[in-house]
Amino acid sequence: MAHHALVVGASGIVGSATSRLLAEQGWQVSGLARNPKAADNVTPLAADLLDPASLATALEGLKPTHLYLTTWARQATEAENIRVNAAMIRNLLDALRPAGSVEHVALVTGLKHYLGPFEAYGKGTLPQTPFREEQGRLDVENFYYAQEDEVFAAAKRDGFTWSVHRPHTITGVAVGNAMNMATTLAVYASICRETGRPFRFPGSAVQWNSLTDMTDARQLARQLLWASTTPAAANQAFNIVNGDVFRWKWMWQRIAEWFGIQAAPFDGEPAPLEEQMANDAEIWLSLAAQHDLAEADITRLTSPWHTDADLGRPIEVVTDMSKSRKLGFLDYQASDEAFFAVFEQLRKARLIP
Repeated sequence: MAHHALVVGASGIVGSATSRLLAEQGWQVSGLARNPKAADNVTPLAADLLDPASLATALEGLKPTHLYLTTWARQATEAENIRVNAAMIRNLLDALRPAGSVEHVALVTGLKHYLGPFEAYGKGTLPQTPFREEQGRLDVENFYYAQEDEVFAAAKRDGFTWSVHRPHTITGVAVGNAMNMATTLAVYASICRETGRPFRFPGSAVQWNSLTDMTDARQLARQLLWASTTPAAANQAFNIVNGDVFRWKWMWQRIAEWFGIQAAPFDGEPAPLEEQMANDAEIWLSLAAQHDLAEADITRLTSPWHTDADLGRPIEVVTDMSKSRKLGFLDYQASDEAFFAVFEQLRKARLIP
């Protein structure tokens, strides 16, 4: 039977990269989102995952063989994150059940599996780095665990295989995305260049000095494709990063060089972007008019809160990828080049000057 992918969250960073890769591989691809964007060789479907009626309408007659879950909805508390995000997965799987066509479900979560949710981020007793898949769940409430449990229960009931994918901070392009470090830093660097403000590292001394890693959305998409079509990878969870490690003291300089600015010396104290960029909406509006940019609303491009959470962590974060490598997933992506690819794409799309 021909492969038919349903990519949920198709307009986001991971969903768009996954849809593009699958289409390039000759798959039939349907892309589901609340407000789907046009994409080559992807059939757009509009639905609200919290509205079973809209899902039934959008999915009527659809018989996907592979389901890729690349979305979540941020709520005010972790209890609400669990309630809402579990319901989204449950509603979707319930809507697809009558067709009986799904062979594999791939769920994208992340390293908060090891670090804990935002309410308890990086606190308490954490597993040693590098994080390994067998380290299991923390003894805290976490919406990632609730999402997994919905997939596991449906797989047992409906007979499909599954995979769980745990990226570190993801780089890619998607306007309006809630977790978007590369675009946030690109906007920040552009403002620093245009105004002469110092390009200050916003995070902690630990992050500045420690080893870390990241995940290019294209690298994650390749692992999603591999795991969903490799029998040995069925019913397993995998970490997914680029394959290199770096220190932010090096990466910050690399990013500054790309934008043609000087990196400010790091004084050891955090300088959160939420504070640095608190009054930048008007500046960006002016820059957008001056450079004829495609997006004048800075809130559609940046997520300072999320970048601050990642770069402000008081612990080292390094991810082990031995599990998937042993099974044959050997793809690699240099992390600085991943940033540069995003910056080039943003400039080409007139999203940064």
